[in-house]
Amino acid sequence: MATDTILRLDGIVAGYGRMTVLDGTRLEIARGTITTMIGPNGAGKSTVLKAIFGLLAVRAGRIVFDGRDITNAAPRALLDAGACYLPQGRNIFPELSVRHNLELGGVAAERGFNFAARLDEAMERFPVLARKADRQASTLSGGEQKILELARGLMLDPRLILIDEPSIGLSPTIVREIFNILQQLRDRGVTILMVEQNARSALEISDDGVVLELGQVRMQDRAPTLLRDPRVGQLFLGATLAESTA
Repeated sequence: MATDTILRLDGIVAGYGRMTVLDGTRLEIARGTITTMIGPNGAGKSTVLKAIFGLLAVRAGRIVFDGRDITNAAPRALLDAGACYLPQGRNIFPELSVRHNLELGGVAAERGFNFAARLDEAMERFPVLARKADRQASTLSGGEQKILELARGLMLDPRLILIDEPSIGLSPTIVREIFNILQQLRDRGVTILMVEQNARSALEISDDGVVLELGQVRMQDRAPTLLRDPRVGQLFLGATLAESTA
């Protein structure tokens, strides 16, 4: 594991109403990596992302992002700090144009933000959005809408992306495209913490992996190591990597 930690969760306790979901969760994310979090339904994976981004109150523990305590910070403060959260499902404005959706990604920018340059960069990076810039977002395919959501999140040039189940409802071809985009972002120095049910495919493009169960981290290691681990293979992958390639 890399020693340059950009995100750390120290004993996080959080939940909904009287129900505790995260029970002393401890996690470290290395800078400039893709980390995939896997685990059974109800393990608390999405809850981790919501707690980090200030969408769910942390009852105990501490969250530190790039040396700064962000425990229970407001989402706007997290955006300003360089974090971006992409929740499950489609999170676009369907009746607005692709261009307008992207523009809304920059509304939280501080004074001095080069909005035009950032919009041009998004269009250049995602040609499919440039070709359909003036169309309603609702006319895009499911995969194109996910790309639009990701592009909008990148408008503020985040250093940390929290992304929840990016493969939901997408074809394998589009999933590979989304994962390729995430790898390109990682190669540019962006840190990505991803929750993904498609465990094998996600771990194959990740640097590190985390197994969450009952709100606690049971395993954290390099992604290739987890792929070869028979316990992970049996529970989440259907087979170990060695068995699948034998």
